[in-house]
Amino acid sequence: MSSPGPLGEIEVRRALTAGFAERAPEAIPHTLRLSVAAIGSIKAVYPAAMGRSAATHRSVKRPLGRKWFIAGGMIVQAGGIWLTVQVPVYKAWIIGALLQGIGTAMVYPTLLAAISDVAHPEWRASAMGAYRFWRDLGYALGALISGVIADLLGMRAAIQVVAVLTLLSGLHVAIRMRETHPAASRQNVAAVSRVVD
Repeated sequence: MSSPGPLGEIEVRRALTAGFAERAPEAIPHTLRLSVAAIGSIKAVYPAAMGRSAATHRSVKRPLGRKWFIAGGMIVQAGGIWLTVQVPVYKAWIIGALLQGIGTAMVYPTLLAAISDVAHPEWRASAMGAYRFWRDLGYALGALISGVIADLLGMRAAIQVVAVLTLLSGLHVAIRMRETHPAASRQNVAAVSRVVD
């Protein structure tokens, strides 16, 4: 299997965090004795926010490009994860799940589109396969590593690590990733040339 490359590295890190973070709404509230209905409500907000946001983000992505949607989405996810662990209040967990859903809607489809931007049609399917391999490996490793951290340092520490890794991944994207969307790249070049002139 080929090396993950820049987009694959980003997704491995994102999956490492997501493999555990998606379970945080179940794990943290359960330890604080919330009802099953309350835990279910928190858990339901994430996919609802993700589905709704994915539909509304579509029209915004084209002028902004891929890079900032990926970086921004990861930072929003990190904020949602951090809020979940730092503020032990039901409403804060609802907001945390909402932020995680919005962030995931920003990141996941945009990563797929970024791969399509840079992969030639003749090898695009192979590129998607390599991407999914590294992504799924990240989910598996993320759950294992986070579980070890939770056993050694506690659940809160494990989720804090997840939030920090997610934030660092977003910052990594902001610093290192090139814009892949052709129209957004042209707009950025035009904006820079206007400023320089």
